[in-house]
Amino acid sequence: MSTSTEQFADVSATTLLRFATAGSVDDGKSTLVGRLLHDSKSVLTDQMEAVEQASRARGAEGPDLALLTDGLRAEREQGITIDVAYRYFATPRRRFILADTPGHVQYTRNMVTGASTAELTVILVDARKGIVEQTRRHAAIAALLRVPHVVLAVNKMDLVDYQESVFAAVTEEFTTFATELGVAEITAIPISALVGDNVVAASAQMDWYGGPTILEHLEAVQLADDSKSRPSRFPVQMVIRHDGERHYAGQLLTGRLRVGDTVTVQPSGRVTTITALDVLGQPADVVSAGSSLSVRLADEIDVGRGDMITTGAQSPRLTKVVEATACHVADTPLTVGQRLLLKHTTRTVRAIVEEIPSRLTLDDLSQHPDPGQLVANDIGHVKVRTAEPLALDSYADSRHTGSFLLIDPVDGTTLAACMAGEPFAARIAKSGAADDGWDF
Repeated sequence: MSTSTEQFADVSATTLLRFATAGSVDDGKSTLVGRLLHDSKSVLTDQMEAVEQASRARGAEGPDLALLTDGLRAEREQGITIDVAYRYFATPRRRFILADTPGHVQYTRNMVTGASTAELTVILVDARKGIVEQTRRHAAIAALLRVPHVVLAVNKMDLVDYQESVFAAVTEEFTTFATELGVAEITAIPISALVGDNVVAASAQMDWYGGPTILEHLEAVQLADDSKSRPSRFPVQMVIRHDGERHYAGQLLTGRLRVGDTVTVQPSGRVTTITALDVLGQPADVVSAGSSLSVRLADEIDVGRGDMITTGAQSPRLTKVVEATACHVADTPLTVGQRLLLKHTTRTVRAIVEEIPSRLTLDDLSQHPDPGQLVANDIGHVKVRTAEPLALDSYADSRHTGSFLLIDPVDGTTLAACMAGEPFAARIAKSGAADDGWDF
């Protein structure tokens, strides 16, 4: 008997929130995460005992909740976050996957990793310091990655005597900058992660603030998942031969697939129909985005890993010339003429960097023309030519099929995370301001 995966997928989508934390060094990200876990009763007893023991060894009077996320030895010794720390916790209202990202400029690349799949980003600002360059960089990355919800957490309010005027000034400056970037939704919350003000429980010290706490907002934020309504994109990950038939396995990134659908295999352009769908070894009539499955087709055509099965009138663009915005994440620079590998979904092809037209200057959002190279943590516009055609969407249309990686072919190091489409901040350059976001 055939079944549908839609009901299970819909329940999962409405109860799970993926979010990331970001901010400059010593703004208190790890402390906020630790406080959030501790006050929501998501910390096991043995974990808390280990934190208390480590805190005493460092001479702290009380438990240092930042140690709940700073798990690497180097992180504990230096007192900074280096790697992305993922934490899973739940409340009666929602389940969460949290990515605590580094604040040090040297590890900004890891913020790209943590925020790339996030539906919400919490950007911390020290109330005493206000907006700094790293705050601007993190806001730019959140906008670039099209994270739909941004929370400005103005931290350490206890160190500025809980003054409303300080919170208002920081909020106004950040909102002005983020709005220019095209961030659509900004929620500002005054907090003290160290003592717990407005993290899980409302603060008695800030009666002038009437909004939600951090946890209340995380539980209540509305997630608009339109991945199921988009044209279907199914990158083939593996070909399985069973009982004389070919099964094409992978994850459906967007849209829905139904038995009997007419589909196109990219990049060959061959048209056929779906004869069967299988999820977890069971037949299904219809499968929605986010599900892993195998597909059987009516015709014996050449389909392999890296090909993409698509439906709908809006086919992905087949191209060998890709223009994109790149976040450079490697220690070695990205240079014009460099030969590398490009990984898009399950397809990896040879490529060459033809041009680096500009690099973004975060202070004033201006473009530095023809930099010749991008170095670690740079954001710039690149033009890449590939040896084989790619079935590519604009990142503005799909975070899944509009993104790709540039990889060093010698050692497999990831060089840059890229978003396909119009040059970075092009609309700002043309109009002087942004209304509904950048075109990428």
